[in-house]
Amino acid sequence: MGRIVAWIQSAALSMGAPGLFVITFLDSSFLSFPEATDLLLVYMVTQHKARVLLYAGTATLGSIAGCTALYAVGRKGGEALVRSRFSGTRVDRALAFVRRYGVLAIIIPSLLPPPMPFKIFVLLSGVGGVGIARFVTAVAVGRGTRYFGEAFLAVEYGDRAGALIRENGVAAG
Repeated sequence: MGRIVAWIQSAALSMGAPGLFVITFLDSSFLSFPEATDLLLVYMVTQHKARVLLYAGTATLGSIAGCTALYAVGRKGGEALVRSRFSGTRVDRALAFVRRYGVLAIIIPSLLPPPMPFKIFVLLSGVGGVGIARFVTAVAVGRGTRYFGEAFLAVEYGDRAGALIRENGVAAG
């Protein structure tokens, strides 16, 4: 699996912004590439600082698109999927959390790095009936803040930003 991930990341890097979009879409929807978007974004920005807005915007849009695909699964019967993978008590508590806090239940986990679970909140947003406009706005705010913040830190700190994410990304989560 490690070779496949490395190959996908290498292909994404060679494609530039479209590759970053694909990785972010996949990571935000049905596959998981922990820290891949963060590291690619930081690396790409350090290589081409003038493209900071392009890369951060591309990562944000890729995440919105991927999350929306997963949200749609939640809307179309995702509760059965969630209940088959997680214990009923956990699902009930998480679903109550999403229903009670709405967009905050999406924004907060979307800001946090791995290993913070985010996909479950995306899926449960669909199950819980969070409106699509509110959902997309919440993902845009959360992931946009995260990716634009990382991109601007990459401009400021250069290669040291990528090293910091690699060394401390999991500890920060």
